[in-house]
Amino acid sequence: MAINFNTESVFNLKPIDLAGVRNEVQGLLIDGEEAIFAFKTVRDQLIFTNKRIIAIDIQGITGKRKSFSSMPYSKIQYFTVQTQGFLELFPDSEMELWFSNGFVAKFEFKGNTDISKIGQMISKYVLD
Repeated sequence: MAINFNTESVFNLKPIDLAGVRNEVQGLLIDGEEAIFAFKTVRDQLIFTNKRIIAIDIQGITGKRKSFSSMPYSKIQYFTVQTQGFLELFPDSEMELWFSNGFVAKFEFKGNTDISKIGQMISKYVLD
């Protein structure tokens, strides 16, 4: 499923090491901005920086065409977090973000994602 900020959809995300973030993202970062958390679908990536969320939508058969979307934390109106349940067969956690432009991003994180750390980071930037 493509990740972008133009449609309301759920993204099934698996955590990846920050070293696995696509090199092109470095060209988008501003002074003092750094990647904090990174996730992927089959081909797409979602990066939480200390300033915003960057989505990379890999397009086409070859994957050479990419669409980059960026949404700063300052545009988040409110959000919800659902943590993993105890002893679930397929552990996952969820987050929904409501942006000032009316977009709602729904993220489903697979595996051992510490959703509380992501929620804490977003809270810090939204409330500051």
